[in-house]
Amino acid sequence: MKELLRAGPGFQLSGVDTGATPGFTGDKKDGQKTLADGADDLADLQEQLFATGKFGGTRSVLLVLQAMDTAGKGGIVKHVVGSVDPQGVHIHAFKAPTDEEKAHDFLWRVRRELPVAGQLGVFDRSHYEDVLIHRVRGFSPPDVIEQRYGIIVDFERELAAAGTALVKVMLHISPEEQKQRLSDRLDDPAKHWKYNPGDLEERALWPAYMEAYQLAIERTSTDEAPWYVVPADHKWYARLAVQHLLVDALRGLGMEWPKADYDVEAEKKRLAESVIA
Repeated sequence: MKELLRAGPGFQLSGVDTGATPGFTGDKKDGQKTLADGADDLADLQEQLFATGKFGGTRSVLLVLQAMDTAGKGGIVKHVVGSVDPQGVHIHAFKAPTDEEKAHDFLWRVRRELPVAGQLGVFDRSHYEDVLIHRVRGFSPPDVIEQRYGIIVDFERELAAAGTALVKVMLHISPEEQKQRLSDRLDDPAKHWKYNPGDLEERALWPAYMEAYQLAIERTSTDEAPWYVVPADHKWYARLAVQHLLVDALRGLGMEWPKADYDVEAEKKRLAESVIA
């Protein structure tokens, strides 16, 4: 699945079938069961990462989620990341920059939210907004955006060298699926809070966003920080795919449980002999 989703040389976003399920031959029921079965593996690996961070380990994992509205970023956080111990997770959703953030370079606010050693970090949107919406909306000149691609590549190489494994995911849905999901939100009073009238303005710019994503993926998918484009018309598949990518990244760290800095057998003996007054 990992290799099928990776955006390698010659990648074309327009060639991705948003309704496909690369690397998985089952249906929704099978996918949901596989996701549930994999939750324990993900939780165990994340706990191991957290434990190593408490005992001098320097590794961390950063999941970057980018997508058009309604593609399922929140569902990934809830149904995939939600299966692990929250004390070892740092989640940050990047919104429009504040005045303070605008006074610094575009990576300033990103660096402040990076996972520390032992953490699984999750970015709901990220530094890529500064080459996506900025290109589409013209918030920055083209030459500045071109420069940012290189800055991002250097930044991510720096993170990888420092011990952070990056998992960059674009959840890719079709405009037809987005329309249905927006309609579902309007039909359900319990989901009205999720609907933003401004989403239709962004939706109208769909072709421009697809071009911006294509360019961003081309310029910034590297060996240290490759992009994975996950077909997301089926929510169950997108969640399964991201879980798979996270498990693979955590296993790739080659972690071991921290060794006890005490005599285990002696402590067993002390415990057996202990008496509560």
